[in-house]
Amino acid sequence: QVQLVESGGGLVQAGGSLRLSCAASGRTFSSYTMGWFRQAPGKEREFVARISWSGISIYYADSVKGRFTISITISRDNVKNTVYLQMNSLKPEDTAVYYCAASGRKGGTSPGAYDYWGQGTQVTVSS
Repeated sequence: QVQLVESGGGLVQAGGSLRLSCAASGRTFSSYTMGWFRQAPGKEREFVARISWSGISIYYADSVKGRFTISITISRDNVKNTVYLQMNSLKPEDTAVYYCAASGRKGGTSPGAYDYWGQGTQVTVSS
């Protein structure tokens, strides 16, 4: 049973920082791509960033490039693995529910390319 559990969301003032975590468990993710998406009220879910399990291939949406950093930590026993999203210089338009996702199909920027999803964590940026 694959589990993706996000944490780290909250309320922050514009210009502040937050670090989101996604604990991934339940299978071997060695060939997977991990992604972060977000969804604001009344809007479609949009791509934020993705990283290959090796950590070598990384890609960001233009809206977050230079402000957000995605990274991954893999445990030696491959049991407790975590994907992070460091968010700096936050803006009110970053307010959304942030979702962690895993893709066994090389990932990409479309939500449809991802097979597993977490429950989401709310990020609210006040002006």
